[in-house]
Amino acid sequence: MNIRIVTYILVLVFALSGGAKLAALPFEVEAFARWGYTPSFMYLTGILEVAGAAGLLIPRLSALASACLAILMIGAIGTHAIHSEWPMFAVAVAIFCFATWRGWFGRCDIAQLFSGSRA
Repeated sequence: MNIRIVTYILVLVFALSGGAKLAALPFEVEAFARWGYTPSFMYLTGILEVAGAAGLLIPRLSALASACLAILMIGAIGTHAIHSEWPMFAVAVAIFCFATWRGWFGRCDIAQLFSGSRA
């Protein structure tokens, strides 16, 4: 699968998901309350998702943003598993897999960021 397609799909997913949280759409507010999370945590998650989506659009940061979003998805996977929300669990696992693949594909870019070298 083309790396750009995966990246743009992830941008769309995280921008929309994070935007829904930041807009406090009723289904997000209800879900976070059902899971026992505070509204502040919902907003924090939304900020991280939107920031991650923006990071995906910056070529030098795209792989790192994707890896960070994959880590964020571990929390979503755990939440859906604990609450037996299996369809959403499957969606979260799929998003995690795509984000992990994108991060792994760009692992050299991540290494360059932390080594300080520019290619």
